[in-house]
Amino acid sequence: MTALVPAQRSGPPEDRGTLARPTRTGTAAVLVLIALLGAALWSVAELRLNVATLVDSAGNAADFLGRTLPLDFPPLAEVLVLCGQTLAIVVCATLLAVLLSVPVAVLAAGNTSPAPAARYGARALVVVARAVPDVVLAIVFFRLFGLGAAAGVLAMGLHSVGMVAKLYADAIEQVDEGPRTAVRAAGAGRLQELVSGVLPAVLPAFVATALHRFDINLRISVVLGFVGVGGLGFEIAGALRRLDYQRGMALALVVLGLCVVVELVSGAVRRALLGGAGESGRRRGPGAALAALLRGRAGRAPAPLATGRLTPPWTGRRLRAALYAAVTVLAIALSVPTAGLSPAVLLGGLVELPATLGLFWPPSAGGILPDLLAELAVTVQIALAATLLGALLALPVGALAARNVAPTPGIAAAFRAVVVVVRGLPELILAIVFVVITGLGPVAGALALAIGAVGLLGKLVADSLEETDVRVQQAVRATGASRLQVFTAVTLPQAAPALVAHLLYQLDVNIRSATLLGIVGAGGIGFYLLNASRVLQFGVVTTIMLLVFATVMAVELLALWLRRAVA
Repeated sequence: MTALVPAQRSGPPEDRGTLARPTRTGTAAVLVLIALLGAALWSVAELRLNVATLVDSAGNAADFLGRTLPLDFPPLAEVLVLCGQTLAIVVCATLLAVLLSVPVAVLAAGNTSPAPAARYGARALVVVARAVPDVVLAIVFFRLFGLGAAAGVLAMGLHSVGMVAKLYADAIEQVDEGPRTAVRAAGAGRLQELVSGVLPAVLPAFVATALHRFDINLRISVVLGFVGVGGLGFEIAGALRRLDYQRGMALALVVLGLCVVVELVSGAVRRALLGGAGESGRRRGPGAALAALLRGRAGRAPAPLATGRLTPPWTGRRLRAALYAAVTVLAIALSVPTAGLSPAVLLGGLVELPATLGLFWPPSAGGILPDLLAELAVTVQIALAATLLGALLALPVGALAARNVAPTPGIAAAFRAVVVVVRGLPELILAIVFVVITGLGPVAGALALAIGAVGLLGKLVADSLEETDVRVQQAVRATGASRLQVFTAVTLPQAAPALVAHLLYQLDVNIRSATLLGIVGAGGIGFYLLNASRVLQFGVVTTIMLLVFATVMAVELLALWLRRAVA
């Protein structure tokens, strides 16, 4: 990381301690980061995101609050039905993503792919799945299957493959090759190697990734409700179209509560699967706890050979793992009928697939290509401005949420709670609120994404700071350094590469999100996307999708290069 922090040269003792020369790649990376910072500052100024704009909107905020209170909650039975329908759709979508991602990840991982062509093809499929907005997929599937759960399940499921398969492939590539080599030496085939030598080691990381994607899909379901997917999002969209803010915001509060509960439960399960901190002061590697559990060595129970047992003993951890598995199977069994998925509808839609895809080809600009390009530029401006403002908000919140940085455990817990609550707020709901307060346009989208960044970026910052080497921090503190000095001199430099990667990831996320927020008038190209689908100009939908795809791919390639340059 010679481009970011001073490095020491290797060589004779008299030469040690001198600064290493920055490489060309490192220098180029720093210049690109400076250019991105300049572009973000320019975007903030261009969009007029300043205190004066917020002050001018104070009256609208008071008026919105007056039209929202008191909240109008539906009857409890109706709320439970809507929550059940939403969770069923999200469970089915996440299950579909997992089932599709496992074989794709096996092909994409360098140590399990049968051939380079298969690996590159699988990696390309992952990139395409991430780059195509789920709203576009939902529009296509609505043409095939009509309004309802099927379109939402397929749209979220296929889009989720882009994230889930990538993380699964990374987990497979990081697996210990020892067990797999032993299985191969015993004469096992390729499938047996995967089942016996790879799956037990990566299963905890697979489950944790699926739970994390479930959290994300729950928030995405609210967005898809505005284009016809049932559940809480669909009801919120209907209420806001009627300008019934009392009912709409009440349902939004239900979504917030549901997201927070799911986040807390899935977070507890992920921590149980991934284990805690080891003696070195760093967290144990992914899957350490459950991998030990699967090997029968979890807890303090004696090894099977010492007691003559042929199976691992039923320790507390093994009981919890069995309980998690039983709950998962039950949730899946209940979700399929609750979501209202019909095999007949799915088969009928597949028959119409060629004709439906023909509606979206060839691409067409509809005579508004200059407008589309201008709105695409606004979408990028929104993402840049939101990333900068979100970083300014998330960095201090994330630092105070880190247990090794916060002054007291109580402060760390309080800021962790703030992060959880903000993560539960769908950006679309925030965008709607800001549209009412600040008016239609990119200001609402940038403010919504900036606040939303506190949830994701704040959590990533806190986790990165906690994963730094505590022993070095304790050694510096023992010399009499203050807490602030330890943070700036030791903790922050250790976490700097990860923080840069998180900021680039947040920019990537914000570009995708800015596209979607346009459907509620929060600026950007999303407004044209929704209008084109409503007036059945599917060629324009394809053109917009290609423009967004090219932008996302360019940002992703730039982020990939920068992450490698600063690592």
